[in-house]
Amino acid sequence: MKSPLSTSLLPWLLLVTSVAADVTSGSASASSTAASTAPASTGTLTPPKPVNGDGDWSSAVSRARTFVAQLTVPEKVNLTTGVDSSGRCDGNTGTIPRLNFAGFCLEDSPTGVRGADYASAFPAGMNAAMTWDAGLMYARGAAMGAEFRGKGVNVALGPMMNLARNAAGGRNWEGGGADPFLAGVHAAKNILGMQSAGVIACAKHYALNEQEHYRGGGGAEAYSSNQDDRSFHELQLWPFAESVKAGVGSVMCSYNRVNGTEMCENRHLLNAVLKEELDFQGFIVSDWTAVTSLYGSVMNGVDMNQPGNVGLITDPTDPNPSTANNSYWGQNLVTAVRNGSVPESRLDDMLTRIMAAYYKMGQNEGYPAVNFDVNSDLNEHVNVMGNHSILIREIGAASAVLLKNVNSALPLDFTKVKSLAIVGSDAGPSTDGPNSCAYLSCDDGTLAMGWGSGAATFPYLIDPYSAIQNYAHNANPSLVIQAVLSDFNYTAVNAMTSQADTCIVFVNADSGEGFLTIDGNEGDRNNLTLWHGGDELILTTAAQCANTIVVMHIVGPVLVEAWFDHPNVTAILNAGLPGQETGNSILDVLSGAVNPSARLPFTMAKKRSDYASDILYNVSNTSVAYIPEIEYTEKLELDYKWFDAKNITPRYEFGYGLSYTTFAYSSLALKTAFTSVAAVPKGSATQPGGESGLYSNAITATFSVKNTGKHDGNEVAQVYIGFPKAAGEPPRVLRGFERSFIKKGESAQFSIGLRVKDISIWDVTTQSWVIPTGEFTVYVGSSSRELHLTKTFAFEK
Repeated sequence: MKSPLSTSLLPWLLLVTSVAADVTSGSASASSTAASTAPASTGTLTPPKPVNGDGDWSSAVSRARTFVAQLTVPEKVNLTTGVDSSGRCDGNTGTIPRLNFAGFCLEDSPTGVRGADYASAFPAGMNAAMTWDAGLMYARGAAMGAEFRGKGVNVALGPMMNLARNAAGGRNWEGGGADPFLAGVHAAKNILGMQSAGVIACAKHYALNEQEHYRGGGGAEAYSSNQDDRSFHELQLWPFAESVKAGVGSVMCSYNRVNGTEMCENRHLLNAVLKEELDFQGFIVSDWTAVTSLYGSVMNGVDMNQPGNVGLITDPTDPNPSTANNSYWGQNLVTAVRNGSVPESRLDDMLTRIMAAYYKMGQNEGYPAVNFDVNSDLNEHVNVMGNHSILIREIGAASAVLLKNVNSALPLDFTKVKSLAIVGSDAGPSTDGPNSCAYLSCDDGTLAMGWGSGAATFPYLIDPYSAIQNYAHNANPSLVIQAVLSDFNYTAVNAMTSQADTCIVFVNADSGEGFLTIDGNEGDRNNLTLWHGGDELILTTAAQCANTIVVMHIVGPVLVEAWFDHPNVTAILNAGLPGQETGNSILDVLSGAVNPSARLPFTMAKKRSDYASDILYNVSNTSVAYIPEIEYTEKLELDYKWFDAKNITPRYEFGYGLSYTTFAYSSLALKTAFTSVAAVPKGSATQPGGESGLYSNAITATFSVKNTGKHDGNEVAQVYIGFPKAAGEPPRVLRGFERSFIKKGESAQFSIGLRVKDISIWDVTTQSWVIPTGEFTVYVGSSSRELHLTKTFAFEK
């Protein structure tokens, strides 16, 4: 039984529920048989809006139409339907032999080319967001794009941009954090970087796919994420809109339902919102096996079905079922087009969108052929890593968040340390190597990446103990370094740490995709504590060692109340998931070679119940017909906005992070581009990303930051907006940031522009962005709660 829905959701929901009724006869559950013939007519469903070449897509769309026009119906279907494992990649389409067209290779992951040798394992998306550096986000995307291209991949299955709504969410580490603005910058810069190399990026998972339990498959069916229209536009849709504005070539529809309708059949979200409101010019690809019908998916907006051959679905009326028939699409789509159930113009548009992305990225000119096989070690062994280890190490260090630093415990001067103790399995190497478990599905040794399809394949993994040992012995040959690379040998830890003047404890917390269960965690974490008794290991060490430094490799927020204020815990670092250069990047921060400047992309609470939402772990009804319901009751108050609105004090707030130096802010000035709402410039209504006027400048905030400390360093300045009270917004929302290097004693001038969209709210009645009248407040600071400067402005009607 569905939970009651708020009336503010109804204008949006009506469009969705009416479509669901229309397609009932053309849908099938994932466990049913694929129809061998399509419905006899299209009923009330009209095909989605055809691609029109808006923005800078005109030439690519024109070339795509010319290509599609020369194909037969089966050839068109070949390039829209996956062929499962018959290719060399995780996702493969059919080919067109007569044109020598090899089809498309789609490959994971958002952290590197998974399943390929001689490819890099990059820091997690979360780490890129923790840098709060748009330039590094772009550079990471460009380096990954070059590697995907070098391996012959047409579509890189990333970035992931679902918001970290639940602190325990299994795949939070793949994305850009809990704030839509930060996640939007992270997504757009990643996409611009990746596609600069010619690879097609894929924005995923659209939409509201924010927990692993009940996302699809198993006993209960895929959950329904139920959210009101305004919150969707202002929060979860935001990164996807920024991705479309950045020119993303593909978007992946997710397993879950939204407001009761399967996402890969959700006509409103796929067509009215993505293809019309946002004017998306690329193609929609299904998540793997997320398509559960022919007619419902094709006519409601999906353009490519992956993996196509779903294995369990056959046509029982066919005495000799073939691979081509073993799909909802494939031969069934050919039949549907030929009998008129699906207009051929719809098939043409599906392939035109795919080919437009192909031409837009220049893949028709000198693009490498696939040179690896995700299912085999036998391949061409093409090395695409280049010098990317330098960038990976830089991002790893730039994403380490300094949470505590008492009496300048860090940086460590290794020339003055006499005895150093390294504690914890997370400091050392994996027993059987970093790739010993499929999809990185074991937490053994240092944690540099979560598990699941979002993980890459490590070419190597430098552990912290090895990196520290090599550096420290060169810096101080007389330094005594001991290690207990165990989490439960307290006797050995006590004996070692009692003799050390400095101790570094390495702890972690892991999570990943729900098709794998690790230590009882089905993707989502069961709790927010450290794994392997991390709290006790820290307390055991701190009881003996007066200078205990804690380094955490974590996938998201953890609870630190048991030990964060222990007098012997002098420093805490959240290193996140830094990728293959893990040990070197944390060494750079510990030694002072890099002054930490990273900031949290989420809130770390004092207790789990302080968060606005949590994972739906259990449902009472496990029948196949039951749909778990997830109500987004927090509305606009996600993460820090909830803490601010409810006056809850966090342990470490969103945007928080310390430095080895200090900074002072001054001289805030605002320059507005217009004085009244009526004077807001109107742009074209048909531009990728939405109405183009939304992206014009509205306000510029300028201010000065001086480095008042003893070290050179980067400062991350953050700009938050407080809307007029009548607008019904949270107390403050992030709308700008910039990371800048400032030498000690010197100052830097910051100039951060805010766009029309950044000061607008979504009006559910007019279905448009509007600027509320009244007084706004601009807050400038170093976190969401450390706000140093404020100034107000107002717009007349």
